[in-house]
Amino acid sequence: MPEIRAKVGSAVGLHARPAALFAAAAAASPVPVMVCKPGGDPVDARSILSVLTLDARFGDELILSAEGPRAAETLASLAQVLETDHDQAQG
Repeated sequence: MPEIRAKVGSAVGLHARPAALFAAAAAASPVPVMVCKPGGDPVDARSILSVLTLDARFGDELILSAEGPRAAETLASLAQVLETDHDQAQG
């Protein structure tokens, strides 16, 4: 199963807004995606509640995994969402 590691880029971690953006992007992906902290249990990336239970903070490494057609492309796209600081002031 392909996987990719990404660090949380939002300054205050994967709280409600960044988690919602990430879960929505995962839900729109062509393959199911799982996410976890290293050594933790994987959760469904499409579920905002599951993503919030990770208690991921700024700089924490998360592991994304998926299987199926376009899995690598999907993981790269979702890693970019995770690594973006969604807490920056929107102008």
